Amino acid sequence: MISDLPIRRRVAILGAAGRDFHNFNVVFRNDPIYEVVAFTATQIPGIDGRLYPPSLAGSLYPNGIPIIPESELPRLIREERVDLCVFSYSDVSYGQVMRSGSRALASGADFMFLAPERTMLTSRIPVIAVTAVRTGAGKSQTTRYLSRILKDLGLRVVAVRHPMPYGNLAAQECQRFAKYEDLVRHECTIEEREEYEPHIDNGFVCYSGVDYGTILRSAEDEADVILWDGGNNDLPFYAPALHICIADPHRAGDEIGYFPGEVNFLRADLIIINKCDSAAETKIRSIEENAAKLNPKATVIRANSPVTIDKPELVRGKRVLVIEDGPTLTHGGMSFGAGVVAVRGSAAEIVDPTPYAVGSIRQTYAKYPNASGILPAMGYSQEQISELEETIRRTPADVVVVGTPIDLRRVLNLDKPAVRVRYDLREQKSGVIEAAVRNALKLAAVAK
Repeated sequence: MISDLPIRRRVAILGAAGRDFHNFNVVFRNDPIYEVVAFTATQIPGIDGRLYPPSLAGSLYPNGIPIIPESELPRLIREERVDLCVFSYSDVSYGQVMRSGSRALASGADFMFLAPERTMLTSRIPVIAVTAVRTGAGKSQTTRYLSRILKDLGLRVVAVRHPMPYGNLAAQECQRFAKYEDLVRHECTIEEREEYEPHIDNGFVCYSGVDYGTILRSAEDEADVILWDGGNNDLPFYAPALHICIADPHRAGDEIGYFPGEVNFLRADLIIINKCDSAAETKIRSIEENAAKLNPKATVIRANSPVTIDKPELVRGKRVLVIEDGPTLTHGGMSFGAGVVAVRGSAAEIVDPTPYAVGSIRQTYAKYPNASGILPAMGYSQEQISELEETIRRTPADVVVVGTPIDLRRVLNLDKPAVRVRYDLREQKSGVIEAAVRNALKLAAVAK
C-alpha cells in the first residue's frame, strides 16, 4: 500500500559505472523523496568496491554512496530495506533484463526504468547523437564520418563521449581531451583510449567523465554543435536534434532483442545499417523490414565498412594473432571484428591465443567463450595490460594484427611486428547523412 511506504524511498541503482551515475545525478541526487543506498556494479571488471564520492553525490549524501557487486543485490535489498531498484546499464538481452528484475522482485523491491526524457539534458546548441542497437555496430567510424561533414560545414564541433569512469571518480567529474598527453594525464585505460584518441587524431576536442551537466556547460562554450558519441547501445544523455542509430546485420534481430538498443531503434531519425559489404543480403533485409514495421518515420540507409591493413605484405601467408576491440567481443557478443575481416583471403593462419592466456585474460575467455580464437583488447588496469602483453608474448604468432580503433603499439610493449587495421563508413547512396545533418541543424535554428 502507498500509505505504508517510508517517507524516503530507499533506492538501489543497477549499473556499470556510467548510465547509473548519470541517472543518479539527473533524477535522484537532489530529490529528498529518494535515498539511494547503493550502486551495484556489473559488466566491467574491478569497478565495484568503490565509493561514489561526497563531492559528486551532493549535500544529501555527505558520506558518499557505496558501489557493490550486483551479485549481492538480494542481500542488499533485505539488509538495507531497499524499496526500488532502477535498472541503469546497457547492451543486455531481454532475458538478462528480466533476470535482474526477477531477483529484485523476489527480494521484495520494485523494479523500474527511467524514460529517456527524464534523463536527457537539453543543450542550448544542437546535438547530433550516434547510438546503436549493440556494442561494436560501428559507432566510431560513423562519428568520424559525421565529424568531417560538420567540419566541412564550417562548424566548431566538440564530441562528448558516453562515460567510462573506471578510476578516481572525483577526479573524473569533467575530463577534456585535446591532445595525446591528456590521455596519459588522465591515466586512461585501453578502452577509454579507443574512444577518445580517434577524436584527437581528427583534430577534435572530446569530453567525458561523470557529471554530464558540468560537461555540457563546458562543451557548449567551445562548440557550435555537440556530437554525442554513445557507448554500448545506451541512450543519449543529451536531447538530440538528430538521433542516429547504427544496426549491425551480423547480429540481425538484436535490434528487437536487446535493451536499450531497441529503444534507440524505435526513436531514431536515421537508421544506418552498417557493414553491408560483409553481411548476407537476407540479414540486411530483415533489419529493413523491422525498421519499416516498428519505426516507419525513420530514414533507413545501407552503409559499408571497408577495412584495410597498413602493411598487408607482413600478413600474407603468416601466422597472425588478431587483437579486436574488447567490448565488441565481451558484452557485445561478437566472435570476430575488423581484424578478422581484414585478414580473410590473405592466406594467413589465425593463431588461437586462448591456450596461452594468463590471469584476467584467461578469465575473460571463461566468461565470454565466444571470444575464443582471437584476443580481446582488455586493459582496464595496468595489471590487466601486463597480462595482455604476456598473452601476446606466449602466443606463437609471426605478426600481430591490431583491429582496435586505436594503435595499440602506443600503449603495449610488443615483442612481435604489428600491423594496424583501419575501417571507415561509406554510404551506399552518398549524401543522405549530410542531408539529414543539414536538415536537423536548420530545424534547430528555426526552433531557437
